[in-house]
Amino acid sequence: MKLKEKLQKLRDAISEGLIERETSIRLILLSALAGEHLLLIGPPGTAKSELARRIKQAFNGGNYFEHLLTRFSVPEELFGPLSIKGLEEDRYERLISRYLPDATVAFIDEIFKANSAVLNSLLTLLNEREFDNGHQRIKTPLACVVGASNELPEGEELDALYDRFLLRHYITPVSDEGFSQLLKLRGQSKIQPDLKLRLTTDDLKDIQEHAELVEVPEEVTNLLQDLRKFMMEQEISVSDRRWRKIVKLLQVAAYTNGYNTVSLWDCWLLQHCLWEEPEQIEAAFDWYQERVGTSGKSSPDRFGKLVNTWEYKLKEEKNRQTQVKDKNDNLLFLDRNGDNTIDKSIQISNRGDELLYLAPPQVTDRTNGNQGYTKDKLLEDEDFGRSYDYNYRDNQIKINDEWISIDKYIADDSNRLVITNNNKPLMEPARYSEHHINGRLKEINKPQQDLTDYLKKIDTQLDSIQKTINDHLWITPGFSEPASQHLQKTRDNVASLQARFKQVHKGFKSLPKDIVE
Repeated sequence: MKLKEKLQKLRDAISEGLIERETSIRLILLSALAGEHLLLIGPPGTAKSELARRIKQAFNGGNYFEHLLTRFSVPEELFGPLSIKGLEEDRYERLISRYLPDATVAFIDEIFKANSAVLNSLLTLLNEREFDNGHQRIKTPLACVVGASNELPEGEELDALYDRFLLRHYITPVSDEGFSQLLKLRGQSKIQPDLKLRLTTDDLKDIQEHAELVEVPEEVTNLLQDLRKFMMEQEISVSDRRWRKIVKLLQVAAYTNGYNTVSLWDCWLLQHCLWEEPEQIEAAFDWYQERVGTSGKSSPDRFGKLVNTWEYKLKEEKNRQTQVKDKNDNLLFLDRNGDNTIDKSIQISNRGDELLYLAPPQVTDRTNGNQGYTKDKLLEDEDFGRSYDYNYRDNQIKINDEWISIDKYIADDSNRLVITNNNKPLMEPARYSEHHINGRLKEINKPQQDLTDYLKKIDTQLDSIQKTINDHLWITPGFSEPASQHLQKTRDNVASLQARFKQVHKGFKSLPKDIVE
């Protein structure tokens, strides 16, 4: 019998008679296989104790230990009584047989009632699988501890203990749909898995050794890196030790599921490893769902930034203009009449057929705001001109206090208005070399191909997602529907990005080309 088939049958056997506790059983069994500890949190009466006790039915051989802690629990309750014989021989040793240091799996109820008298030894035992017995630190056979509590830990002294439980599962009462099934249950289910299905300590060792060889691909590593940033943004503390243990858990999940590479679907388990308070579970799970089928190089966000950059480059190059040249390579300009000219500027001293002049020197703005004066306007100005007076001194202009003939004034070239106007450059859309355009198209081809490959990968996942998830040992089957929806959403997004890249490709291809004579 293959390992996956064996574990699947064992999982189903220890789930018998439980209502809506599929995820709980999966996590308990997986934590034991990975050599990690699981914490069950939830209100009283939600089958936490029953779930924890079922793990002992998954093993053949090894010892099982169970204890309910109180605020007044003493070390003897967990670690065994002191050896009287040892004391007589000046040795401070405990009789650990059948106690926690001798157990393969254990269940500790009300785990956060642990007091300082038992806490330090318990931490060492949970983390290092070692126990200080007298002058000796001994290795223990402990594979998994299932802890249970009705409430979250209170006080910094319990933070380290809380962190020792890699998997955390919040249990709620059964739903309205499951309540009717609950009422039909009669008596206490006595499960007896086939001995051939049960695990030995050698089985655990073999699974963990093979799991170390399971590859963790770049897409999973990238997802974990992005998730770590997200958790920091949410101000959820996840220790470095926990991240390392998470990788190990994913490797065990993949191996026992029949694969030699961790997949993004295995990362469904992350929601049960990262929260500190139940309210944070949804945030981590929503983040994961949004990234189903995405990570690393195959990230819609990454492709979105790329296409934005290329669209901006295309817009720049389409809007870029250059000045037109004539056949002699002279730059062309537009004169006042809209005709082409090679003159960069023009000097203006007339308005139509009339010449323009400056006001007399005593006037502050002789140019009249660059509008100048015609001969008639000079004579009509009340301050310095007159065309006729009672002394018959007509057609004169006043310069300071002296009147002179208008003809004499305009005959002086220094009194002419000359304005230099720059002609507007004659522009046209920039033209590009064949080499430039081909270079742009070559650069765009790479992300376009990446998107095509990405779409094929998503289509493959969509075709197989229901079977993949429903056949997965550790994922709750109900996840296939929302996973499909999020994956389809990702596909639509990627298809939209691909269409935009095609438009960019078309745009660069249609850029004006250099005229080759």
